Amino acid sequence: MTTPSGTESARPFLPARDFESSKSFYEALGFRKLLDGDVAIFGVGESAFILQRYYQKEWAENCMMQLMVDDLDEWWAHIEALDLPHSFAVTPPKPPAMQPWGLRVAYLYDPSGVLWHVAQRRKDAPWDQQTRAAQEKIPERTQ
Repeated sequence: MTTPSGTESARPFLPARDFESSKSFYEALGFRKLLDGDVAIFGVGESAFILQRYYQKEWAENCMMQLMVDDLDEWWAHIEALDLPHSFAVTPPKPPAMQPWGLRVAYLYDPSGVLWHVAQRRKDAPWDQQTRAAQEKIPERTQ
């Protein structure tokens, strides 16, 4: 049996302790709000996630997301300029550093405790380039 293939995408559900604060947080980061209703869908690049009005502390504090970026230094400057701890009462972000597994990563927490790994895409690692390759195949979308 052949697995269907085409324009599939996976979108994780993320918890929100305070739905409005979480939406503001992601908008401040520059994520595009694609839907705002009983849930909110946010996009960045060709990726997206669903923010839900559901919160369980143990789950939120064990939930992690990875955002692969072309220029981590540019993203870090953007993150620092937002002053997230002051604006959203979150744990201070950790600056980019090389990790033992070979990725340069900055860390930040959302208002619910979800940990984001903002990682520098490596040119010599095909698995880091997967999103870029997919983007090159997708025609420009119009709103």
